[in-house]
Amino acid sequence: MKALFQVLSQDERAAVHERTLHVLATVGMRVDTAEGRRILAEAGAHVDEETRVARFPEALVEEALRLAPKQFSLGARRPDWALPLNAGESTLVMDGEGTMVLDRATGEPRPSTHADWLEATRLIDAIDDIGVYWAMVEGAVQGATQADWVDYNIEVTRAFSKHIQDSFADPAGAPWVLEVLNVVFGGREEVRRRHPYSFLITPVSPLVIEKNYTESWLALRGWDIPVAVMPMPMMGSTAPGSLLATTLLANCETLGVLCLVQAAEPGTPFVYAPVAAAMEPRSGRYAGCAALAALSAAGTEMARLYGLPAMGSGCGTDQFLPDAQAGYEKALDALVGDLAWPDLMVGPGGLGGSMIIGLEQTVIDVEIFRMCRKAHEGIVVEDDRWLVDVLAKVGPGGSFIGEPSTRANLRGGEWFLPGLGTHGSHQAWLAAGRPELLEEARAKVDDLLAGHAALPLPDEVERELERLRKRAE
Repeated sequence: MKALFQVLSQDERAAVHERTLHVLATVGMRVDTAEGRRILAEAGAHVDEETRVARFPEALVEEALRLAPKQFSLGARRPDWALPLNAGESTLVMDGEGTMVLDRATGEPRPSTHADWLEATRLIDAIDDIGVYWAMVEGAVQGATQADWVDYNIEVTRAFSKHIQDSFADPAGAPWVLEVLNVVFGGREEVRRRHPYSFLITPVSPLVIEKNYTESWLALRGWDIPVAVMPMPMMGSTAPGSLLATTLLANCETLGVLCLVQAAEPGTPFVYAPVAAAMEPRSGRYAGCAALAALSAAGTEMARLYGLPAMGSGCGTDQFLPDAQAGYEKALDALVGDLAWPDLMVGPGGLGGSMIIGLEQTVIDVEIFRMCRKAHEGIVVEDDRWLVDVLAKVGPGGSFIGEPSTRANLRGGEWFLPGLGTHGSHQAWLAAGRPELLEEARAKVDDLLAGHAALPLPDEVERELERLRKRAE
């Protein structure tokens, strides 16, 4: 049986939904995009143009939930990679948009650069537990021109061969994204079929559908681009001061944007992706630690109520460096979030409330995820796992270490075999020079970067991308 963490019963999830319908119908959401207000009004929302507030009748919400596909796959440029959603699989999404990186040479945080972004992108392409791209640090786009934007999108597709999830604030960038996708994947119908690219919309808490990113997604219509909606209400500041109310607010904001998405392009693949958090009460900052990891689990459970693919969050910490505090906060946060088992889990690599990205921390967090995945597998109850005949053969006082079933199950996954850290004898540890985990993780990063080459683009694709770039310039 799979191990699952549950924070809301079925009745409690239903109660969140009922109150969500009430809030959306009576309070509504402010919609800062005129095109969005027009689409919602045509779909049946009650829109006040003076206040820009849209109120959502229950029938509109239920129709949006009906229209959203319950199963689809996120595809990729890599031929053998795809993630079927709502199918029991889970993959990591790198933490995103850090303003600083942890310098591997000095061990100290510093402002990020384009080279840091490219190195991080190459690293996560080499780690198959991380299946979805986010821009991990600032500096990915090197300038403000359309040619710079095209350069960035070409660089992403060159350096990362799995699924790309991105967002941008200027709708004028949408045609260039579509042209890059058209060239790389061989036409609109292939992009629609494979879903290699998805878009992230983050409504502003409380209860605002913001303009720029929403209009950017609207400009991508016609290509069946999946959308993940990620409100980030913070309990005590942009959300009310209770876990339940914060869960309610996140649900309202997610379903409000769902209504707009399905009204704008019915049947659009949709990922339920709230990242609810809490204010650190002594400073008012975002609290990046594990104390409120139940909010992520609650989000995954609400997604499952609706039958929608889920994106959760975990592996958070307030600490600025990889140390014992970062380790226990990240492990607890990841375990709670992962045992709810979302399709996508955001979080590896982040430090200091996700403001700092560390590549050493990334490989440590991937190891944490592997442990969580093993915990989620639970105990498999099958006839060939009882081994009563082996127990009878060995008998009282015997040893099972030499039994074929022990070897077979060791290779077959009954054990978790760690890929990082000290797991031998004290003497072996001393003989190895008393290695520390951070040093091992740093060496692992160097090995992965040195030994990995991204899947090359075909020559004819490279030539077409160069023509596209010159046209943008």
